[in-house]
Amino acid sequence: MTDTDHSARFSLAGRTALVTGAGRGLGWEIARAMAQAGAHVLLNGRDLGVLSAKVDLLVSAGLSAAAAQFDVADRDVCDDWIVACDGTIDILVNNVGMRHRKPIPDTPPEKFTEMLDVNLTAAYGVARAVAPGMAARGAGAIVNVTSIAGPFARAGDIAYTAAKGGLEALTRALAVELGRDGVRCNGIAPGYFATETNQAMVESPAVNAFLQSRVPLRRWGQPPEIAGAAVFLASPAASYINGQILTVDGGMTASF
Repeated sequence: MTDTDHSARFSLAGRTALVTGAGRGLGWEIARAMAQAGAHVLLNGRDLGVLSAKVDLLVSAGLSAAAAQFDVADRDVCDDWIVACDGTIDILVNNVGMRHRKPIPDTPPEKFTEMLDVNLTAAYGVARAVAPGMAARGAGAIVNVTSIAGPFARAGDIAYTAAKGGLEALTRALAVELGRDGVRCNGIAPGYFATETNQAMVESPAVNAFLQSRVPLRRWGQPPEIAGAAVFLASPAASYINGQILTVDGGMTASF
């Protein structure tokens, strides 16, 4: 590779990537893009049927992928699965998330705890499990999918906002602690994306009017539009980027 051959720096060839929550939505688009960039991608989720169908799509396109069926919130199962990988994971994308759009009176402590477990503690657990293998090789990339709800807040979404704010802080903490071993950790903060989970909002005239007035690009983000940010942060092109959050929201948080 010459000094001017920058295209190769965006390649993930020869790397193994674990993408959690890869059966649909943003996780699936990230997994597909990383496979297209040359990585062997492990698609994580709880539904083997969904994962197998997605793996078949990638393999039929000549890409490298396999299913990784386990619940990231089940610490013992997660640890056992990653141990079985024998330190081969080069890239981790913590994408699994859960939403509970309710105000404080409708968010009992057990629901708040569940939201923290899935959106924050699980990311910590998977990162903790893959970190030794990355550190032993002196290289690795962790990408946490956070949210614009990390640094910002709205009424009626307390648990998700708290969890995503914690995930941003975890991203910085991992970057500082693991950086000495050559492991980078960054985050992606999506704005409003037209995923299956958000379908009711996509069809809402009130929400669309809100986005027209608040997002400079005046539209929803489409799931494939998250993929470039993830590939970039995991690639050698981002080799000196550590502890940062890349916001992908059409300019929403830049506007007031």
